[in-house]
Amino acid sequence: MTMTPMNALFHQETTQPDGIAFIYDDVVWTYHDLLTGAERLSRAFLAHGVRQGDRVVLHMPNRPEMAIALYACFRIGAIACPTNLRFKTAELREVFQRLQPALYLGEEQLYSYVETIEPEILAKEKRFVTGPGGAYRGAMPWWALLINSTAGRLPPEPDKDAPAVLLTTSGTTGAPKFVTHTPATLSAIMEALAHADLDAAQTVLNACPMVHGTGLFIFLLSVNCGAPMVMVERFDPDAVLDRIELHGCTWMLGLPFMYGALLERQRNQPRKVSSLRHCECAGDVCPIQLQVDFEAAFGAPLRNMWGATEVVGALREGLQPGPVTRIAPGAQIRLVDDEGRDVPRGEVGEFLVRGPYVTVGYWVAPDRIDDATRDGWYHSGDLMRQGEGDELWFVGRKKDLIIRGGSNISPVEVERVLLSHPLVREAVVFGIPDPVLGQRVAAVVQLSSGAGNAALDDILKDTRRQLADYKAPERLWAVDAVPRGPLGKVDRRAAAATATLRRAA
Repeated sequence: MTMTPMNALFHQETTQPDGIAFIYDDVVWTYHDLLTGAERLSRAFLAHGVRQGDRVVLHMPNRPEMAIALYACFRIGAIACPTNLRFKTAELREVFQRLQPALYLGEEQLYSYVETIEPEILAKEKRFVTGPGGAYRGAMPWWALLINSTAGRLPPEPDKDAPAVLLTTSGTTGAPKFVTHTPATLSAIMEALAHADLDAAQTVLNACPMVHGTGLFIFLLSVNCGAPMVMVERFDPDAVLDRIELHGCTWMLGLPFMYGALLERQRNQPRKVSSLRHCECAGDVCPIQLQVDFEAAFGAPLRNMWGATEVVGALREGLQPGPVTRIAPGAQIRLVDDEGRDVPRGEVGEFLVRGPYVTVGYWVAPDRIDDATRDGWYHSGDLMRQGEGDELWFVGRKKDLIIRGGSNISPVEVERVLLSHPLVREAVVFGIPDPVLGQRVAAVVQLSSGAGNAALDDILKDTRRQLADYKAPERLWAVDAVPRGPLGKVDRRAAAATATLRRAA
């Protein structure tokens, strides 16, 4: 049965009010607790003048207040605006100028980046902060917001096609976009994720920030399915492993760097993690060796899946190690060339998708949402090829392709070879400008503990034995850590900038 997020919570509270919605810091929150808290906060919103279509900024890590605020927005039709926790003052100022928020709900550790933003952009009386320290510095405490929570009837459920949540993209080029989802698109995502093998018998571990699509969709899906969720405030591998052991978590979705950190800590300090049965990797390609090593250590397969802030549900997890996913039942997808023509099976093309789970567009202003599709199709920018069945193999980002002397090179393919070397922990491949060939292949690597720069020559020689000459890196640098963007994804542009500085030095 398709339900909006709010109706899904109503359903769980009616059928199992004492069921576990989530566990935070080992405190159990039932569906009754979650709904009661959300409705109390929604009344406080109304008392502070928040109305349907108004934007409410949510600027906090995973915690109960975040969960309550999301559903409070859904309840009255305010637009929830989860905000990137890595943004600094200048970035937040620009975001707030565009959103013109009716309220700001933040956390005291993050509020230092908001404190100096001018009241003309964010009025002082609109700022509310939660946290144990009480250092609000001009904002008001969370409990002060709830004082004005008055009794009375709440409005009927808002229009299912009206904006419900704005999710910022990673913003690697220019200002971030506000990806708009409605109750209808969120419902379609939940329905499409029926292939995620999640039900009430599972216990979900969510360490992905709920201010981003991945963490938010995990939370909404767990409520939709009636699956208890263990909420981790900020990703810390030891905290995650401890909670898997304590609560017997069975289902997890994370990013590659998360699984890499979990593997390292599990090897150094083993926990009882045999409860894990379903582990998916999103946000970036998960290295094959990490998938193999993780399964050996945890006893649960780790598989890639594909999703974007704009669309989730068209593809499901792969059945084997590697950059492979599968077409979900009923999904409408295409692989096309640069002229928009469908490519034959087995050839590389850009992945296109359409369906009810695609964003309604990019929010610009209360009366303007720009379409995110072309002729109804969302162009992902990801290059894939289809195998003999329903599997899709990820080749690389269209914008990341390296063109050397007219030959296209996938950075992902080169990274896969680099990562097969025992001394390489992480690798980022990119193109550097060349006046003759257009681009040359270069890379930065994070070496294993104890390995020095002398290992770079051996790594290059090994790579050249496995790749055609034109694909092999011609320059290789060691870094303490590979650069990552705001969502934890590898940042090729920053890696290339690092290489440029190294070359100029």
